[in-house]
Amino acid sequence: MLELDHLAVAGETLEEAAAAVEAALGVAMQAGGRHARFGTHNRLLGLADGLYLEAIAIDPEAPAPDRPRWFDLDRFSGPARLHNWICRARDLDAALARLGPGAGAPVALERGALRWRMAVPADGRLAHDECHPAVMQWDCAAHPADMLPASGCALHRLVVVHPEAHALRELLAPLLTDPRVAFEAGAPALMAEIDTPHGRRALR
Repeated sequence: MLELDHLAVAGETLEEAAAAVEAALGVAMQAGGRHARFGTHNRLLGLADGLYLEAIAIDPEAPAPDRPRWFDLDRFSGPARLHNWICRARDLDAALARLGPGAGAPVALERGALRWRMAVPADGRLAHDECHPAVMQWDCAAHPADMLPASGCALHRLVVVHPEAHALRELLAPLLTDPRVAFEAGAPALMAEIDTPHGRRALR
């Protein structure tokens, strides 16, 4: 089984990604950290129900990794936007066996006390134009959402838009049963409806 874990807003710089989140939701993001394996860094925002949101970008001070970066960040350009959704599995290997090669292969990662494995395609690009969720498994007791202060924000709905939305929904259906995740046909994009202290906002 898969459970929704977090959402990622990418930007050409971390400042742009964080500013896009703050402008859309009207709340301030918290400090994050660096991902040495992929040369990226982030800022975080806790959401209700054990979820969180991250702003992520290439870290200009980090050495270039020896493989393509996750979330296809090497080729990211344009305005900061909701770029990826991430699901966790209790058994990552079993989940990947069901999903097939488009989900990628496991990479061991760490940041501070956090330890996890995430499936990353060899070219860094997830299937269905990055609309396929990144799939991971936490290998530690800690979880970022538990370390973040309450923001008053909660995910209402995540809309995954793709020309092959039906095929993607059918692929994920045996593993993911979250009613907050909807699939619609259209040009590839993600949109999250988030309840905030200022009312329901859309994050695109």
